[in-house]
Amino acid sequence: MPVTAESISAFAGVLADRSRTAMCLALLDGRAWTAGELARTAEVARSTASEHISALLAAGVVTDERQGRHRYVRLAGPEVAEVIETLGSVVGVPVRPTSLRTARATGRLAAARTCYDHLAGAWGVAVFEGLTRAGLLRTVDGVVLTPAGRAWFAEVCAEPEVSAPGRRPAVRACLDWTERRSHLGGAAGAALLRRGLEDGWFLRDAAVPRALTITPHGRRTLADLLGVAV
Repeated sequence: MPVTAESISAFAGVLADRSRTAMCLALLDGRAWTAGELARTAEVARSTASEHISALLAAGVVTDERQGRHRYVRLAGPEVAEVIETLGSVVGVPVRPTSLRTARATGRLAAARTCYDHLAGAWGVAVFEGLTRAGLLRTVDGVVLTPAGRAWFAEVCAEPEVSAPGRRPAVRACLDWTERRSHLGGAAGAALLRRGLEDGWFLRDAAVPRALTITPHGRRTLADLLGVAV
């Protein structure tokens, strides 16, 4: 489908609402949320949340699935997540935290968080730069995996299909909204975060949606693999 002014304005228009944007930011954790959870996150009534979800569905921003009594909603894909993250990097203006709790949550998100299915924040940027320094990524005229990078991801992530031809790019530079530099998106970025969560490099923060905590094991591993430290 060709890109038109109408399609872009429709996509942008559906995000021009604080409640819908709040829902999309929550969905950047890559998981499916119930309509009730999104209503609480956006601080609106469930009936209002349903209207917002319908608008997001119509614009292709989210998909939904019903299981029993629950309706589960997730972002339509990593490309949508990267658009939202990039918008944040362009328009995001630092706001002074209004409470200690808010300040702590903001700090955790800035350090490490999910951007749909890949790592973002200071740790995400550090990993991207570590991969580049090690010659595993080439960042001239775009971002590509080098032959050494393909071998590295096959070994470390045990996912040789990362570099296989497919609908999703193997690597993509995703502009980080807190660091204003790139972190690693694409199939390789998703594979690396999966490995990190499975192997205990990172833990999901139960108190702050999307936030990740890097463990001592994770710090040692990333330092050994890429010379990365934050």
